[in-house]
Amino acid sequence: MVSLARKNLLEDFSRFLVAQLGITFAVSLVTVQTGLLEGFGRSATLLVNKSQADFWIASSELRYFGLTLPIEYQVVLDAQAVAGVAAAEPLLIQSAMWRRSETEAIDPVQVVGIEPTGTLLPLTTVAGATLTELEEPYSVIVDRIDLNALSLTALGEQGRVNNYPATVIGWTRGVKSIVSSPYVLTSLETANLYLNFPRFDTSEPVPEFLPLVSPSTRITYVMVKAKSGEDLAKVQERLRAAFPNYQVLSRAALTEMTRRYWLASTSVGFILGLGAGVGVVVGVVIVSQILYSSVSDRLQEYGTLKAMGASDGYLYRIIIEQALWMAVLGYLPGLGLCWGLGMWTMQARAIQIIMTPQLALAVFSATVAMCVSASLLAIQKVMRLDPAQVFRA
Repeated sequence: MVSLARKNLLEDFSRFLVAQLGITFAVSLVTVQTGLLEGFGRSATLLVNKSQADFWIASSELRYFGLTLPIEYQVVLDAQAVAGVAAAEPLLIQSAMWRRSETEAIDPVQVVGIEPTGTLLPLTTVAGATLTELEEPYSVIVDRIDLNALSLTALGEQGRVNNYPATVIGWTRGVKSIVSSPYVLTSLETANLYLNFPRFDTSEPVPEFLPLVSPSTRITYVMVKAKSGEDLAKVQERLRAAFPNYQVLSRAALTEMTRRYWLASTSVGFILGLGAGVGVVVGVVIVSQILYSSVSDRLQEYGTLKAMGASDGYLYRIIIEQALWMAVLGYLPGLGLCWGLGMWTMQARAIQIIMTPQLALAVFSATVAMCVSASLLAIQKVMRLDPAQVFRA
């Protein structure tokens, strides 16, 4: 038999549909905000998450992934000699100026210098050349999503980075951070020229040969991969002993440091948390109104049940069951809506709305708690109900 709670919900289907739409909206708002919060943290450490490095060596002044002081290339050479290290590769990342032509305004970019033949940052291209072809001077690769921002339309087009030429030879997909300017990938040698030797006089000829990378060349990070089978904790201890004046962080530690900075030291966490809180308030208001109205319309029926000997607990279970059905039937479409929205935002702007199983379970628990707590107002009305007053009415 269909339970009394479900009969009450479905008797006025239009009211039930309005309630479910409201709950779906509330669930979607909570899910999107929490998913954005998780996606924001991952986006801030995009290159860290895409790397194969076990450890990152950085300046002792490191604040988070996007804010640190340069170190010398010599650290790469010294790290390669540490016992248990399989590979150590440099990463140079720094803000620069991009200009498509003389008549266009400048735009900020993040120049990322890597070893084109390296293995610790295995980024793939979806069109044009591969990373190994970045060994050609003044060649760069950008993400497809950033083409409009950089006024690019086709492979082979040329822009300028700090007044040096930059020819786009390939496109990536998904190498886009929502917390930074567009990434411009190039070789370490080209990035060294762009960033460490800015060109102020454009009348001078462009150098045909790039400056060699020396031990004193400034870089930003050293990515380190431990040998297979090595104890990572011991390798980290050796690296810290070899570089006492630097920070040696695991990938997880650097990610957490960056995430904590953005959530605790900026307004991002507060704004996204506020949006999630608004979603919960909206859901509570909608569910409480629907349930209170449903109970008010059926006071005579509830009074009859109480007169027939139905316990308060039985009547409470009817109302709570209604709230639970509303939670489940509002949660599922809300989750589906967020999944579809996340797919679209990722394709359109590389904005990640992360929905992990743990996060989905947390949102479901919050939805149930929201609906059950909203039913308390209706329960209070039933608790004060006197069957004699109902029959007299």
